[in-house]
Amino acid sequence: MDQTRAAVLRAARAQLEAKGYRKVTMASLAAESGVTRQTIHNLFGTKAGVLEALFDAIALDGGMDGMREVMTQSSGEAMLEGFVRMFCRFWAGHRLLHRRIHGIGAVDPELGVVVEARNQRRRGAALRVVSRMGVHEDAGERAAALAALTSFEFFDALVENGADEDRATQLVLEMARELFAQQLKQAR
Repeated sequence: MDQTRAAVLRAARAQLEAKGYRKVTMASLAAESGVTRQTIHNLFGTKAGVLEALFDAIALDGGMDGMREVMTQSSGEAMLEGFVRMFCRFWAGHRLLHRRIHGIGAVDPELGVVVEARNQRRRGAALRVVSRMGVHEDAGERAAALAALTSFEFFDALVENGADEDRATQLVLEMARELFAQQLKQAR
């Protein structure tokens, strides 16, 4: 089953990258991965289920399993830095694939729901970072700002406008630290 699952996810990724979301169908996935549509339904349920599993695989491949360690840092500053670096590294790892996913998600409601669920997780994690930084007043606004700074769109815009990926990461980290300048000063 693991090999079958992996074959379907490889097919989904290849089709998504080459043809876009609307061209990814249970039939095309079955044909490309050498299984039946029923097998795909049994493994994933729906096309959205396939995409959720694909996004999970991309996240693992991109090192996002390290987020658990980042979110348990005792120091707010370490958590903030780890959070920013983790997302920037993730976006840099598969930038063109992320661009396609986010672009299609903006115009296709079904994929948009899957992408938005991932963005909601990042916003929730940003709120945890804000809390660890000791911010109580305007915490929601700072969490929203941190989520925006660590979004794919923000990272991609920096790289598209001339920053290499390391410089983009440094810029995002500087801006994130500025959000918490007072808290960081008090911690030192």
